[in-house]
Amino acid sequence: MAFKIEITESKDKTDKYESLLPQIIALISDENDLIANLGNVCSVLKYSFENFLWVGFYLKCKDNPEELVLGPFQGRVACTRISFGKGVCGKAAESKKTVIVENVGDFPGHIVCDPLSRSEIVVPVITEGNVIAVLDIDSGEYSGFDVTDKKYLEQMIENIKYIFSGK
Repeated sequence: MAFKIEITESKDKTDKYESLLPQIIALISDENDLIANLGNVCSVLKYSFENFLWVGFYLKCKDNPEELVLGPFQGRVACTRISFGKGVCGKAAESKKTVIVENVGDFPGHIVCDPLSRSEIVVPVITEGNVIAVLDIDSGEYSGFDVTDKKYLEQMIENIKYIFSGK
């Protein structure tokens, strides 16, 4: 089934997120395959925001609960595995909190997957108190993310995290 995403031309991030979130929910509502849904979420986000260089999910490893493994993404080749506590993704997974980094070069232990990345936001996906994945977004601009991104990306994750259970 074809699905058309209407991307608002507004330069205001709030307007863009408020337009996109219901469309993302509608896009994934009739599909129960996790990979298909995560792939579409990544695509919508990547192509809706000009400064989003890379958008992807890292999923909690089945064979090592203290490690994340690369899931669906949009962008250049990425790191495959990240330990909890390592890099921005690992810190978000370990702390169970969204992490915004204005300059990845200043982040202690930053893992360079793409040298074009300048800033990053990572939102953990938490169910029953456990991190099961993280949404990772990189920008080619310094200070590419702020509290608006945090608010709406956390809201999006909260509204779509049911897809991780396959229901």
